[in-house]
Amino acid sequence: MTVVKVGAATDVGKHRSLNEDALLAGQMLFVVADGMGGHAAGDVASRLTVEVFKSVDLDAPSVEDIRQAVAAANDAVVGHAVAYPESQGMGCTLAGACIVESGGLPHWAVFNLGDSRVYALAEGGLQQLTTDHSEVQELVAAGSITQAEARTHPMRHVITRAVGEIPAALLDLVLVPALSGQRLLVTTDGLTSEVGDDEIAAVLRDTAEPQVAAGLLIDKALRAGGHDNITVVVVDVIEIDGSATGQASTTVPRGLIKRETVS
Repeated sequence: MTVVKVGAATDVGKHRSLNEDALLAGQMLFVVADGMGGHAAGDVASRLTVEVFKSVDLDAPSVEDIRQAVAAANDAVVGHAVAYPESQGMGCTLAGACIVESGGLPHWAVFNLGDSRVYALAEGGLQQLTTDHSEVQELVAAGSITQAEARTHPMRHVITRAVGEIPAALLDLVLVPALSGQRLLVTTDGLTSEVGDDEIAAVLRDTAEPQVAAGLLIDKALRAGGHDNITVVVVDVIEIDGSATGQASTTVPRGLIKRETVS
């Protein structure tokens, strides 16, 4: 039996008139999507993507279910752009985590396209489980700039993969053991571009209720400037396969949070 407790929040921010983010806080599946294209229907792209994923929030979803949902979401976004030429250029980022079975054991299938992210709280700090698909991440990987420099780099919002591409972008998906006491964060870049990892970790570490933690993270991003839409989903694993904990632990050993790449 798997029991989770979830907090979710979204905000348009201080400088936008339209919230192009969308989220799904389901039973086994947790997703955020960040629309691109502005009035070219970025909000429609994120909404279509989340709508597709609602069908995956099943009793026993699989990695293949996720892959099929991503393909269906890409088709939906591309199809809308074809039907409505004024929305050419629409698309969205995608990040999510879903509890699946692998090798007879529960795992998180963690997946993304673009620069929305999934984190785990481990040893009181943040461990990023996704890798951004962006120009600045490529520069970081090449050693051209530091992670700190990437946060203010002029190319920081240029992504290299998204939902809505022709041909469809290659999905990144990794498996992470699902453990009682885990806390995961699924978020758009409206949070991470405004608030540093240490501040995010402090909120997740010190705030027991996931809904309160989600609200505090939104508040921090707004106080830091709120230049973009902000969406966060905080997920606590209360019980998994009969192993239960009273609330999410803030001391899950980092060594237990291991990524296994799935081809």
